[in-house]
Amino acid sequence: MHAYLASQVHDAEAPFLAAGVPLMARAAAALAEEVARLLPQQGSVLLLVGAGNNGGDALLAGAELARTGHRVHILPTSTRLHEEGLSAAVGAGATVEDADASARLARSCDVLVDGIVGTGSAGDPALRGAARAIVESVLPVIREPKHPLVVAVDLPSGVDPDDGTVPAPAVLPADLTVTFGAMKVGLLRPPARAYAGRIVVVDIGIGAELAKMEPAAHYELAEAETA
Repeated sequence: MHAYLASQVHDAEAPFLAAGVPLMARAAAALAEEVARLLPQQGSVLLLVGAGNNGGDALLAGAELARTGHRVHILPTSTRLHEEGLSAAVGAGATVEDADASARLARSCDVLVDGIVGTGSAGDPALRGAARAIVESVLPVIREPKHPLVVAVDLPSGVDPDDGTVPAPAVLPADLTVTFGAMKVGLLRPPARAYAGRIVVVDIGIGAELAKMEPAAHYELAEAETA
């Protein structure tokens, strides 16, 4: 199996996005399915949501989870969010929460979804500002004996998708990383590999474009699942 740089995945997505192919909807549907597998009936989900497409994926997945009866809470890490995703999630019954409640919400949820930043962080992945403060408030909860499962959207926020570096300690270690389109090579490299947990690679339909590129690395299928 092949792994790719963030820029290669972005280039592979570009012609599909230009043609109006709903790649985000595909990614969000797969994310919702993976999160649902971890939830009890009418379980509770906390979405940590950033400003970009990574946050949009989390919000659209949250909308689907809310529609199927799960309690979904949104904790923004930015003053602006993906508008379509936010509208869908709130319309389905999700609630937007205040950062002051981050530790309490994390302690009471079954699954915490890390949708803060994605592959756009290549070269400068360290979290800053409100995002860092929220992650720092949640990290002690994750270390408690009874804690929520953490699902990373595309990659754990704060790790570099290309070289696997983790330049700052404000990173939530994931139990599961749901990555879209292709394996990101940084997820296979230390120290990021230790933060990614189990990795599921979701096919969103960009394989024909990726096939035209030289992969950045190769990996054994046992290192990840495909969906």
